[in-house]
Amino acid sequence: MRILIVTPAPPGSRKGNRITALRWARLLRELGHRVTLSESFADQRCDVLIALHAKKSATSIRNFHTARPNSPLIVALTGTDLYRDIKTNRVAQQSLELANRLVLLQPAGVNSLPKHIRDKARVIQQSATGLTNPPDPLSSVFEVTVIGHLRTVKDPFRAAMAARSLVGSSRIRIVHIGAALTDSMAKRARAEMRRNSRYQWIGELSPAATKRRLARARLLVLSSRLEGGANVISEAIAVGTPVIASRISGSIGLLGEDYPGYFDVGDTSALSKLLRKAEDDASFYRTLQARCNMLRPMVLPSRERDAWRQLLREFKASH
Repeated sequence: MRILIVTPAPPGSRKGNRITALRWARLLRELGHRVTLSESFADQRCDVLIALHAKKSATSIRNFHTARPNSPLIVALTGTDLYRDIKTNRVAQQSLELANRLVLLQPAGVNSLPKHIRDKARVIQQSATGLTNPPDPLSSVFEVTVIGHLRTVKDPFRAAMAARSLVGSSRIRIVHIGAALTDSMAKRARAEMRRNSRYQWIGELSPAATKRRLARARLLVLSSRLEGGANVISEAIAVGTPVIASRISGSIGLLGEDYPGYFDVGDTSALSKLLRKAEDDASFYRTLQARCNMLRPMVLPSRERDAWRQLLREFKASH
């Protein structure tokens, strides 16, 4: 089939939507399909449209449905779709109604959909690959990485703030990888480095370099206020780095309801205690490792590819 993937993130962007679209394109080509990426639908020849973001891709979704009402339309929902926009935004709500299928990145997201369209939902968890020769952790510090662009929805400085109150004997260092999308965020990151010796913001790195830094770290902290299903969790699982995460639906759907490494959104004190416990309590740290290692089959590329194969077969079967 000819498949068009529409994503609002432009070529060259390292935002999550673009990375997801590129990975899906590769997997779909492995399945034998012809795949094109675009920022919008402009009457390109295609048999199927996959649109990332119910709100930001709404015009493409509407135009495709009008031009090709009998062709399969798949809408992939982001965190801002699931946990914000579809509750109040009519444009995003219309995208749900027009779609033949809705792709979610983790199963807990289904509960955020209106009940009458939940049968359209298909869960396709994001995959990641490990490293053949991963770097050893630093022995001089207990390195904790935060990976993500500096955006309010990511609560990007929570780990830095949690590290401020650690006792002097702690060897924890917070290393933040990601671009500042506004001048104010860059200024705040630089100010945090000046006042907080445990925090280092190193900006954006290539995907390969980011993966090696993640593999070297003792922990990943994901402090987001909302996520559709963060790919960085898949990356951490694939390289064997345990996760500490805010207790949000998007992370619970990936790590499990009873995962021991959660803290409430915005709770600096709770995060600080978890960081210190991971550093000082070897049994707790091994528990985090074991739980993440158990999830490794979930992030295999073959699993994600097979999920797409099964979804596209649904459309073949209906014709």
